[in-house]
Amino acid sequence: MSTFLQQLINGISLGAIYSLIALGYTMVYGVLKLINFAHGDVYMVGAFMGYYLANGLGVRGAQALGQGADSLIARGLLGGGVMQPSLITALVVMLLAMAICAALGVIIERFAYRPVRKYSRLTALITAIGVSLLLENGGQVVFGADPKFFPELFRKRNIDLFGGASINSADIVVLVIALVLMIGLQLVVYRTKTGRAMRAVSFNLQSAKLMGINTDRIIMFTFALGSALAAAAGVLVAIRIPRIDPLMGILVGLKAFVAAVLGGIGNIPGAVLGGLLIGITETMVVGYLSPTYKDAVAFAILILILLFRPSGLLGSVAQEKV
Repeated sequence: MSTFLQQLINGISLGAIYSLIALGYTMVYGVLKLINFAHGDVYMVGAFMGYYLANGLGVRGAQALGQGADSLIARGLLGGGVMQPSLITALVVMLLAMAICAALGVIIERFAYRPVRKYSRLTALITAIGVSLLLENGGQVVFGADPKFFPELFRKRNIDLFGGASINSADIVVLVIALVLMIGLQLVVYRTKTGRAMRAVSFNLQSAKLMGINTDRIIMFTFALGSALAAAAGVLVAIRIPRIDPLMGILVGLKAFVAAVLGGIGNIPGAVLGGLLIGITETMVVGYLSPTYKDAVAFAILILILLFRPSGLLGSVAQEKV
């Protein structure tokens, strides 16, 4: 029982991160019917921005800045400073990383996706793959191919629970922040004028234009919001597992895409549910079978969901009129 409880806690924490990334996939698909394969690499950029921001803020316990890209980027962003490790520091780093990646999402949409929007979906898909490769290889050039270790933004400790299980304070922070961001997204989509416009564009792009909605602005906002959530996930992962590298977004991005498909791509609650299910399933496989199969299980789930329920757990079958 203690093993089950421990793996369940770990799975929920990991699943919350998958859910944040999956929300970006599902929002962009809901609005544009585009699979943004560069989204996982925006998550990687978010983690690295958090790394350089933390070092630039002078968080005590952070690794000394080296020469080259590390020193240049960190000093260029912040110019040095001193902050003590605390939850406030972690929030400041995360919010700044989210702002930077939101701007990156806007740039990607404006200069990569908008020019090809009038062409076929295949063209947009190939463009997304190209942007993904650009970010991955560009990340290796700018950040360096070697892994980096994230500074400790706040003091971590284990908290004993019932049944012999325990939870790390980092997991609690991850869960709380992820929950707040998910609730915030739900409020934006369903309780604001911009959110209503997003749903209108998702329902019918051309009709939304005829109703006077600035669809370009709404699409740009969707990319910015999704990229900000991906950056938050990148920082949260780095807090939980303090090792980052320029290729870290490939596999995690694919798993988050599987989570979006599992829950029903285009469905926000479905993305959250799919992320949690993928995270819990993965940790259970690690705990009871072998870590060897943890990456395979997500793609096995993808095959099964495409075979038996292509619309996902909470998705609906779209009727197309000819």
